[in-house]
Amino acid sequence: MRKLFGLVTAAVLALTLAACGSSASGSSASGAPSDPLKIGATPTPHAEILKYISDNLAAKEGLKLEIVEFSDYVPLNPQLQEGQLDANYFQHQPYLGDYNKEKGAKLTWVENVHLEPLGLYSSKVKDVAALASGATVAVPNDATNLGRSLKLLADNGVITLKDGVGTAATERDVTANPKNITFKALDAAQLPRSLADVDAAVINGNYALEAKLNPATDALIAEKAEGNPYANGLVVQEGKQNDPRVQKLAKLLQSPEVKKYIEDTYKGAVIPA
Repeated sequence: MRKLFGLVTAAVLALTLAACGSSASGSSASGAPSDPLKIGATPTPHAEILKYISDNLAAKEGLKLEIVEFSDYVPLNPQLQEGQLDANYFQHQPYLGDYNKEKGAKLTWVENVHLEPLGLYSSKVKDVAALASGATVAVPNDATNLGRSLKLLADNGVITLKDGVGTAATERDVTANPKNITFKALDAAQLPRSLADVDAAVINGNYALEAKLNPATDALIAEKAEGNPYANGLVVQEGKQNDPRVQKLAKLLQSPEVKKYIEDTYKGAVIPA
């Protein structure tokens, strides 16, 4: 019995230590000002902007950043929701709203930072009017950016959408398609690589930049900044927006230094918000 009691006690102690270890390694979500803020981001421009802050501005604010890069943005909200991250920086508010609604999540918007204009790119034609009848156009497969892509094409006369549908559009809302375009929905990260296989692709600004495509100079058509609701920004779990580390980062993301860095580095491909 003594041996059995000893084994049970040891097992309980081991499980307790394991649980504590798991909690500690998952995230620095305690909110202590001296803890690093663990933030997930896609590489361009989000992680680049965060690295500029970490290297040049954070120390003066007493802020430490732990930047975790993701080549694909899909896991970023789930990892924030699960507490593996303290914050993320990759998305716009319509995407966040769709995620919260679909997943029953309570992720919270903190601050706008920048806009990446969505653009239509092609390695086969130099003008949108040159798209052939029956052309294949690749588009993002998430609902928010699909609607945004269709609106971009409609705003430039490529297709016509139902009145009032705006960025909630799906292929079912296309009322006129004079060129009989076929839409090929792909994961957003794959769109630059699809250019060799399709006639054109609507590509998110960050993935365009990673592929050395500049929305300001290389896109056949691109979104306008004025009145655009798709600014990318800082997001945290509900209740964490007043974390002192989050507030310091939000202040730095909105600083004149970061505005200048964005303007000087991206030359209109990324626009301060």
